[in-house]
Parts: sequence; C-alpha cells; structure tokens
Amino acid sequence: MDAKVSSMFIYPIKSCRGISVSQALLTPTGFRWDRNWVVINSRGRMYTQRNEPKLALIQVQMSTEAFSEGWEPTNNSYMVLKAPGQNELKVCLAKPPAVADGVSVWEWSGSALDEGDEAANWLTNYLGKPSRLVRFNAVSEKRPVDPEFARGHNVMFSDLFPYMIASQASLDTLNQHLKEPVPINRFRPNILVDGCGPFDEDLWTEIRISKFTFQGVRLCSRCKVIKQSLGTYYVFVLALGCMKKYKEQIGIGLFGSEKYEPNIPTIDQATGVAGSEPNETLMKIRSDKVLRPNRKQQGKIYFGQNLVCKDNLSRGKGNIMKIGDPVAVLKKVSSVADATV
Repeated sequence: MDAKVSSMFIYPIKSCRGISVSQALLTPTGFRWDRNWVVINSRGRMYTQRNEPKLALIQVQMSTEAFSEGWEPTNNSYMVLKAPGQNELKVCLAKPPAVADGVSVWEWSGSALDEGDEAANWLTNYLGKPSRLVRFNAVSEKRPVDPEFARGHNVMFSDLFPYMIASQASLDTLNQHLKEPVPINRFRPNILVDGCGPFDEDLWTEIRISKFTFQGVRLCSRCKVIKQSLGTYYVFVLALGCMKKYKEQIGIGLFGSEKYEPNIPTIDQATGVAGSEPNETLMKIRSDKVLRPNRKQQGKIYFGQNLVCKDNLSRGKGNIMKIGDPVAVLKKVSSVADATV
C-alpha cells in the first residue's frame, strides 16, 4: 500500500466550517485549534448542526502561521468569523479572562472561557436565539474519552475522540452509489488519505503517519436521523450515541409535535440545507446489518475511523503532520466484522 495524507482539516468551532490546512500541529487532544470552541445556548448547552444547521454556514478563518509549530497568539491575533447577513467578527486568540460555568457537551459539564458580549451578540443575531461562544479551558478542565476504548486520552469539544481519519477511496465508492455525489466535508474528518482501498481504514488498529503512531480505536458511527412525513415519524437509526442523551442535551422530547431535522452528514455544508442522503444509502451499504450480520445489531452506519495518538506529544518539537506524509499500516483486523464499533 502506498497511502499518503492527501488533505487535513481543522474545525476550530464545533459544527462550524472547517479549515483545509497543509500542515497541522499534533496535540494529545487532536490537531491544535480543533474544536477548541463551541456555541452554547442560554443554559450552557452546546449548539451543533444537529439542532442548528445554520452553523454550517459560519466560515472560520485563521492565519496560516497559526498552524505552525512554535507560534503563539498575541493580543493582535484573531480568528475571523463570517456568515450570511452578518458583518465579520474578530475573536482574539489570546485567552479571554471571563469564565462561563455550567457548560455541557454531551456527557461532560464544566467551565469554559467566555469570548465576551460582542461574539455573543453576533451569534445571537445570526441564530435568532441567545447564544455565546466559549473556549475550552485546558488549564482547569479535562474531558476524558470513553475509557472502554482509549483509557487515559482526552478531547476538547470533539464528540468522541481526538482524531478521525477517512479515505478518498471510501468517499469515491460511496459516491458511486449516490445520484448526487457528496464532498468529504459531509463527514468532517481531520485526516483524509489516498492510495488505499475503499474502507481499508475500517481494519486499521495501528498506523504510522510520518513518524507518529496512531491507534484505531473505534469505527465512526454516524448520527441518527428522525424526520416527519404525513404525521408519521420515520426513524433512520444512524447513531452517534443514544437519542436519549442527545434529546437531554437540547432539551426536547423524543416524540410529540417536534420535527427533527436530518443530521450530519445529511446537511449540505455549502447551504445548511438538510436532506436524507448520504445516510439512506449508507444504511444500505454501511450499516452494521450489512457489515456485521452475525454480531449484535445496533442500527448504526459507519464512515471513517476514530484515532488516538500513542506518542507523547506533550514534549519536544517536530509534532507536525503535513500533506504528503506516508501512511503505513502496522496492525489490522482481518475483516470489518472484527473491528471495534
């Protein structure tokens, strides 16, 4: 296999647009700046594209030097946000002094750094409801990943794990089944590789990218989709986790008069409009019923592999990944039925 890193993506604000980069600094919690921020409601609960698809239209810009090793922000360093109908917003990359307590992201709750009233007003005007922008406070907080899969590792505001990898061949194969092809941004990976076979990444339990060793900890399962049609609820069980946990986060009931919008990756990242694809097709070709027919069925679909870095990234220099870095498979399972889900 002659696989290489073909693209890398960093998503500074959870659920907002990502930034395609040519290099990225590795940290124990993911690429530097990845999911460092999250938009929250008046109760401190996260907004994501699952309940606010308009977040997909918020463009995030950072200077190229922000992704270089050794660079540190000053009071004149900014992250710039742009959105339809809004003036651009500059968020200073120097850490803000204000603290917001009671911030919750999935199962985690704690304090975060509040980016202030200007950012809050900008987001409130755009979303049409009270909103604030907060930054993960790495000095005082930790958010452990599920110890069943990767004990001792932490994330900031990512859903589950520090890194997610997918392959161009997998995307190409999926698109062959779709009437309208979708881009890779529907799946929001950090690392895209080329030069391997379709869905080879399902099997990887240990890989080396350049000089860095990663553990493949769990296939990336995709979000549930619930939509209303003719008074009947059709449930496409495409789980990221149980719906009960999600409905508690956004404060709504599972059944009743609510209309649930389809979720990532069914949201077009260029328009913020939700549809049914590619999840309906993934249910036919990438569900656990198809991939793991003799295992316990959980109604999930899969695209991509979650990773943690096995190296000590807290010390030393040279923790940079670049486009073109070689990817070597060190360990793998024999079939997707043996992969961890």
